[in-house]
Amino acid sequence: MLLYVLTISISAFLLFVVQPIIAKAILPWFGGSASVWATCMVFFQFTLLAGYLYAHWSVRYLNARRQFLVHATLLAGSLLLIPFTPNPGWKPAGYEDPSGLILALLITSIGLPYFLLSATSPLLQAWYARTCQPAKPYRLFALSNFASMLALLSYPVLIEPFVSARLQARTWAAFYVFFAIVCAVVAYRARLAGLVPAVEPESDAAAPPRWYTWALWLVLASCASALLLSVTNHLTQDVASVPFLWILPLALYLASFVLCFESEGWYSPAIFHGLVPLAVAGMCYVMYRQPAPEFEYLLPLMAAGFLLLCMFCHGEIARTKPPPRYLTGFYLTIATGGAIGGLFVAVVAPRVFKGFFELPVSLVLAAVLFLIVFRKRARLYYYTWVALGLLLVVFVIGESRAVAEGTKVFVRNFYGVLRVSDEGEGDFAVRKLLHGSINHGAQYLAEERRMRPTTYYGPNSGAGIAIRNTRNSTQRVGVIGLGTGTLASYGRPGDYYRIYEINPLVVQVAKEEFTFLRDSKAHVDLVLGDARLSLEREGSQQFDTLLVDAFSGDSIPVHLLTKEALEIYWRHLKPEGILAIHISNQYLDLQPVVYNLAAASGKEALLVDTEDDKDHEIFGSTWVLMLSPRFNGGPEVRMASVPLTAGNNIRLWTDDYSNLFQILK
Repeated sequence: MLLYVLTISISAFLLFVVQPIIAKAILPWFGGSASVWATCMVFFQFTLLAGYLYAHWSVRYLNARRQFLVHATLLAGSLLLIPFTPNPGWKPAGYEDPSGLILALLITSIGLPYFLLSATSPLLQAWYARTCQPAKPYRLFALSNFASMLALLSYPVLIEPFVSARLQARTWAAFYVFFAIVCAVVAYRARLAGLVPAVEPESDAAAPPRWYTWALWLVLASCASALLLSVTNHLTQDVASVPFLWILPLALYLASFVLCFESEGWYSPAIFHGLVPLAVAGMCYVMYRQPAPEFEYLLPLMAAGFLLLCMFCHGEIARTKPPPRYLTGFYLTIATGGAIGGLFVAVVAPRVFKGFFELPVSLVLAAVLFLIVFRKRARLYYYTWVALGLLLVVFVIGESRAVAEGTKVFVRNFYGVLRVSDEGEGDFAVRKLLHGSINHGAQYLAEERRMRPTTYYGPNSGAGIAIRNTRNSTQRVGVIGLGTGTLASYGRPGDYYRIYEINPLVVQVAKEEFTFLRDSKAHVDLVLGDARLSLEREGSQQFDTLLVDAFSGDSIPVHLLTKEALEIYWRHLKPEGILAIHISNQYLDLQPVVYNLAAASGKEALLVDTEDDKDHEIFGSTWVLMLSPRFNGGPEVRMASVPLTAGNNIRLWTDDYSNLFQILK
């Protein structure tokens, strides 16, 4: 028993801790988008499904000896692929949707080890059930999910802050070797214990579950998985881009598995019969209430509703679980449902919906499942909830149309949702670009005000000061992050602006809905693709000013703030040029990060902090201006700034090490 517990625990921990390790390694190649994580999740779920399918096939069709030989061979082969190191040849060459590239990269780098880790829990539970009679293998499933949750919670707190990325991969590889050895020992001992052939005598077989039960497991698992990713998207992109916020839904999702499969007492249909409608109604309320609830109230309400719905889905799955004979098929069905839910949110929804409508759709599915599961309750009560469910569908459709009709442009792609809306009247009417809940720029509609720089880029902002104080007869300006193209308003005849943008929809919207680019007096070139990769491939652009402003809300692409990234920036700047970095952030204190980068490169760092000016559509902003010793610009730079201080004592960020947890405000 102890050997089974040890092997399953190690495999589950490795299964989940490798997810942030590999995702962090490839995020810089694809712009640091939250959609990269969603695509990784699709890979993880489908590889989990493949592992469960292999476990089911092995137990069902192979005898004990062949199970051992096949599994031992695969384990030995997987050792040849570690430690995993993503091949730089997979870096994207352009701005196309990188979903396929990400999936291919993951398959070639960690596909087989992840596949075997995924197969471990159902395979060992099946062996345990057949060699340790009487046995309760489903408690091992709860243990597996607990180990996964432990890995998830420990990574940002105990692993990432203290261990470099390279050492993380090597340590994971060492533990994987240990796992492979222990797993092979378990397989061999199960064989020696006289593991029975896969096909048991029909007289000993328990009655198989009905097709209806299999279908219900599939749809319940799909619903929970879709809720997981859609709630994560809603919280991190449409509400607040709080670092680590994605951990909360996944932890609750795993916790519901642990509780439901650890003991039958955690889920009571009689209690959840009343709680599920409240959860659906409550989540709809916080989604569509105007004005939106404060974040400190919204988060616990959404989390509570999500946990209740996961408990309902996983509780019903656990309540109707089959005898151990059908264990691997049962887990295969759950994994298939999870993969379908993930595929819907990560792949189908961005191509079908213009907004984040996957959460309302998932809630409708949860309501329908509630009606199916509790259909034998009192008829009047049942039809009441049918009516309320139909009202929910109508409400969701109506609200979705209202959102679309209340905006001028409403588009979505791999990188998120963009909305363009007009506000105000007369001379003060403005057009705004929103990415989720974050304002990415605004432009006055009145012709005489149209070319005034607004939002974070006013004349007194760090961006405005940097551009004005590096002007010669002509000026070369580089910009990382397009937004509405506001910075092009500073351009003069003969100036050259080169703007890097990873999202093709941002370029389309900036060209079609805003006039900063076409009305700029400078010559403006747009470069599509990840800015750092583009700069790596180019010869020195000899910029007078390079402005780094590619942070979507409060989630930052860390690869733009490392020692290696700064070396690339300075290669593209003139010796007397200014590097300006926008560090306004509600949740992260980026000042010590940028201070260390400036110190490591031998540059002076100045802080420019400005307040709101609502009369001129100016937002308060915080910029850091880095100057080389050869800077010979005007005195305004130092008059409008203060020296940047170290603040918290943190390590220098490199491509091999970064720690967001340490700079949380």
